[in-house]
Amino acid sequence: MGMCLPCLGGAADDVVVTPDPETRRRQLAEAAEKRQKETTYRGVKNPEAVERKRKKQEEIEKQAMSTSVSGGGSGGLKWQVG
Repeated sequence: MGMCLPCLGGAADDVVVTPDPETRRRQLAEAAEKRQKETTYRGVKNPEAVERKRKKQEEIEKQAMSTSVSGGGSGGLKWQVG
């Protein structure tokens, strides 16, 4: 019976303290963001280049949308019938 007492004496040191809910929420959000980035760039050697290309493409599309709205949707082309 005396053999069990040393085991119980060290049990208090092994207890893991649970962080408060705000810290836990922040940790979970960071972990989810990290997983999302990993799956987004899976198999990509240079993720920064991919991100730059994506942003550039979005800017081109945005610029095209703004010119089509201001140009009446015709894109600046005129038809000639002759």
